[in-house]
Amino acid sequence: MDRREFLAGLAVAGAGVLSACTTVSTPTPTSSARSGPALSGPLAGPLPHKVPLPDKTITRLPGLGNSFALTVDDGASSEVVRAYAAFARETGARFTFFVTGKYDSWRDNRDVLAPLVESGQIQLGNHTWTHPDLTSLAPQEVAQELQRNKEFLRNTFGVDGTPFYRPPYGFHNDEVDRVAADLGYTVPTLWYGSLSDSGVVTEQFLISAIRHYFLPQAIVIGHANHDPVTHVYQHFVNAIRDRHLQMVTLDDYFANPAPTPQRKRW
Repeated sequence: MDRREFLAGLAVAGAGVLSACTTVSTPTPTSSARSGPALSGPLAGPLPHKVPLPDKTITRLPGLGNSFALTVDDGASSEVVRAYAAFARETGARFTFFVTGKYDSWRDNRDVLAPLVESGQIQLGNHTWTHPDLTSLAPQEVAQELQRNKEFLRNTFGVDGTPFYRPPYGFHNDEVDRVAADLGYTVPTLWYGSLSDSGVVTEQFLISAIRHYFLPQAIVIGHANHDPVTHVYQHFVNAIRDRHLQMVTLDDYFANPAPTPQRKRW
């Protein structure tokens, strides 16, 4: 399903792999069209009973159940961020964006995203300002990356992403986690499976990853960087419905206590 068909469907219905993230330009819309069913909601039902917030790195949702957390990183493409937002509106899908604030997509789509963020359907987490390997930086530089992005999230969307942060490339260590925790980011959030679409991949590759990783209690990582993922949303829908998965944000699943005051030890 290409984006034109996806958007047409909206009008009709409602009128373990590490993947390095790269800076890309906004893709050019495809002119091809393929037939297929229109997307329709909802994908989300009653929210699960919340579990205690972990104090360690997470790669999956703890416990038993059919919850499923789709997390989407970066935001190099305004068009793809916009398509994800449209997908959420049409289907009721709930997911977590891990925002890299340097990308214009978040400002470009602020008015589209803000109501979804305010309602809690889309959650925002901290993925740093410029997407560096945090383990290669001095503690003060780590703090600057997270703090600048924290302020951007608060000023743009009224949230700051705490307590969840995703270290770029999945690279973190005790020192990075200590600095992050001092800023309120106490839960390094990795993943169980990846769409591996930080760079350009084929639609068939994405379909295979969906079949492999869309599982109960999984945290799956994708990227809002390149056009192909916008062609396979129907496969998202099919896997989630066929496997009776319940889409959740991280805030839906975890009981998040009141934030602790920010401390500076770096």
